[in-house]
Amino acid sequence: MSKYATLLNILDKVCQEAPITFKKYHPPVEDTEKVNQARARAFIHLYLKVSFGLLDFIERENYLTDDTFDGGIDGYYIDADSKTIYLIQSKFRTSESNFNSKEIELMEILAMDISRILDGENQDEKGNEYNGKIKQMIKKLSLIKDISRYRYEVVILANLSKVSNSNLKKLTDGYPAQVFDFEKSYNQLVYPVVSGTYFNATDLHISLDLSNKNSGSKISYAVETEYSKCEITVLFVPTVEVAKLMQKYKNSILKFNPRSYLEFTGRKVNNSIRESIVGKKTNEFALYNNGITMLSDESNINEKIGQKNKAQLTVTNPQIINGGQTSFTLSRILDEFQNEESIFENKEVLLKIITFTNEDTTPTSEANKLELIEAISQATNQQTTVTNADKVANSKSNIELQSILFNRYGIFYERKLGEFADGIAEGYINEKGILERNLFYKILYATQGRIEDAKQKRLFQKGAFDTSSLNAKVLDKFYFGYLSFIELTKDLTIINLRNSQLFSKIYASVLIGSIYDTDLSIKNSPKSILTLTKHWNSFEGHISTKPENSRFSSIIIDKKTSQETLTFNYANYFSKGDFKNDVIGYFTAIVQNSQEI
Repeated sequence: MSKYATLLNILDKVCQEAPITFKKYHPPVEDTEKVNQARARAFIHLYLKVSFGLLDFIERENYLTDDTFDGGIDGYYIDADSKTIYLIQSKFRTSESNFNSKEIELMEILAMDISRILDGENQDEKGNEYNGKIKQMIKKLSLIKDISRYRYEVVILANLSKVSNSNLKKLTDGYPAQVFDFEKSYNQLVYPVVSGTYFNATDLHISLDLSNKNSGSKISYAVETEYSKCEITVLFVPTVEVAKLMQKYKNSILKFNPRSYLEFTGRKVNNSIRESIVGKKTNEFALYNNGITMLSDESNINEKIGQKNKAQLTVTNPQIINGGQTSFTLSRILDEFQNEESIFENKEVLLKIITFTNEDTTPTSEANKLELIEAISQATNQQTTVTNADKVANSKSNIELQSILFNRYGIFYERKLGEFADGIAEGYINEKGILERNLFYKILYATQGRIEDAKQKRLFQKGAFDTSSLNAKVLDKFYFGYLSFIELTKDLTIINLRNSQLFSKIYASVLIGSIYDTDLSIKNSPKSILTLTKHWNSFEGHISTKPENSRFSSIIIDKKTSQETLTFNYANYFSKGDFKNDVIGYFTAIVQNSQEI
């Protein structure tokens, strides 16, 4: 699936979030024009959801102004935290080629009545009344008490190149602007919403219950390590608070965790967590669960908040490095019971907060801090086995590889187990659209003719693959092989990833593709597969009769009948025979004689 196709799928899912009474978002599927109009509005929803963490459809819809007499402003957002008011102009393109290349007309930006609207005018220059949503925005702005502290920024959701920032400001009445072109839309809207990393927590507030705390709300302990000074705070927090924070921040709060959501592989543990919440009214959960470990840059607890037996914990830049599975399962329970918080009543979980108190921000100190984080993460993740692949999930080379594969080919490479579980749960992508990390290496090795390496089970024993060797030519060859893998296995319910014939076919498809075009053009992938599948059986017959391949043949005698059968060890041949030259020699003649389909 292309990046644009994924975007369309996401926009359609956003439309499905709309109540049925919002008919604009539920057009007849055969009405292409109205479907495109719904997607155009959903595109603004996507920006608001990803950029500001607005999960509720109605809340986002209130910020959309796109309609007749909207003064050229399609939406807005008032960010009280950053003291910024965003004014949105969006131009959604309804085909992949246009979305990736067609630019917004400069007159459309000039049509934004920014100054008139911010001056409180209710009409445009022609005397037309602005629509109700624009007037509502003007009223909201007038009610901001400290409006003098706010700044304005224009957001353009469209392609716009060859216009300098200074000239762009002239088009937007002097206000700064940021442009979300097609690349930025894919990287900062599509990818984050699929991976659940779209909204970063800065200051996190957690409500605490002090009614059953006999000696205060916390225990604190100062620790000095060889890398950094830390303060450890240990306390029990309501499970519903953990569920809500994970529901909002998702994978963005698990950046240093070696795994993301373990929705599939961690099912046994997830069911145990769920049972202790849903199946019991008492607080066995606090006894059974190992707890959650969180990193922070600053943490504070205030027990004097004007509420009896209540306190508030504030954590700055939080990151969960252990207990992500617990947190994720709690958030899924909250989703399942439609945000009904009573299911979590009187149930708490142990939370350990590690706050870094070292004020040294030099590169060396930051590197030491990251090394300490990695050590803590590996030491504390014991509830589910941490594999070698988990240990290198956050390595620089793996992160680079993930970015390259998405930017170049639109592939969702799963470097951390479960990191796309949110995208799957929301229906943005299906499980088959994810490239599992072991499979990447297997296909990569296969395209290089390393059939025995592709059959290995434990590919990560020696650490992460060095991305410095992954130049454009190697990656294009991998992608050609990846497309071949998809085609070769599309009708299989169970795929044997140690099957030498499968990986040999992938390698053969790449070789055939290079016969059609030495640059291995992707457009020849279907042709290569058709040629391969049509002639594979005859190719196997050909190689089994070549005299130089006789060493791979043997005679098997049936013990009952004494009948002799000549067999050919194809698996042995694929890894040790002259497979490459045999494929090129055999299929070159086929291609040249136009015998391919």
